[in-house]
Amino acid sequence: MARTRSKQGRSDQWWGYLFITPQILGLLAFTLFPVVTSLYLCFVHWDFTSPAQAAGLDNFETIFHEELFYKGIVNTFLIAIGVVPMTVLLSLALALLTNGKMRGLAIYKAALFLPMVTSSAAVILVWYWIYAPDIGLLNYFLGKLGVKGPDWLTEPFWARAAIVLMLTWQGMGYYYIIFLAGLKGIPRDYYEAAEIDGANPLQRFLRITVPLLSPTTFFIVVTMLISCFNAFQEPFILTKGGPNFSTYNIVMYVYDLAFRYFRMGEAAVVSVVMVAIIGLITFIQFRLSRRWVTYLD
Repeated sequence: MARTRSKQGRSDQWWGYLFITPQILGLLAFTLFPVVTSLYLCFVHWDFTSPAQAAGLDNFETIFHEELFYKGIVNTFLIAIGVVPMTVLLSLALALLTNGKMRGLAIYKAALFLPMVTSSAAVILVWYWIYAPDIGLLNYFLGKLGVKGPDWLTEPFWARAAIVLMLTWQGMGYYYIIFLAGLKGIPRDYYEAAEIDGANPLQRFLRITVPLLSPTTFFIVVTMLISCFNAFQEPFILTKGGPNFSTYNIVMYVYDLAFRYFRMGEAAVVSVVMVAIIGLITFIQFRLSRRWVTYLD
């Protein structure tokens, strides 16, 4: 019996290894190999055509002396500062409005989530038409209200605002679904007890909803910041990083270095720095979360 069980255990173990093999191969091919290659490229000069040559710390020195590197980081932070609070507030507001029993809730969920499953290129082209200064839909409606619409894509401030609005609209439906799931997970007993004690809706929201929804909010803020740092298609297609590099972010800088100028070593350095920045921000968020995130036992 012991021998049979041992044989069966080894058989189950090999079947387990077989089933996780695709995931392991995917991890090696699409995560570990690119990471190791990027670290290697940081210390060489390579332009796709000639053999790689040792560069030491030259790539780091070059990048840290380029103005576009710092402009890309600043623009990325500015866009994230605009997108994250606006998306959190709008997504939470929608979740609160649809949290109760209402007819057609599934239709609302599908409509709000639709931007997440729509082609990004198609969405960006639609927004390009909305922002167009002469025939744009947004300026048309502003004109009907007696307001002269700005040149959304040709003025630095408004171009950055246009990117923020589009990214907020694009991600709002996804985070709305997450907020709604978080609200559904809060026990109704807390609200009933607070209502019996005489708490008004605002007090119930501030004392119950906000604290108990904090784990969901924390998850959304972390993932949204990472998403903002990885944004590429939106500024690339909508504004090409302009005007005057006002929407030129760090990912566009990596793309230009690697695939326009074939400076692979320097592009790898920027990528590593970007990952380090994201890691540092995430670490700080996790440390600060101990002070404001409340978990149910």
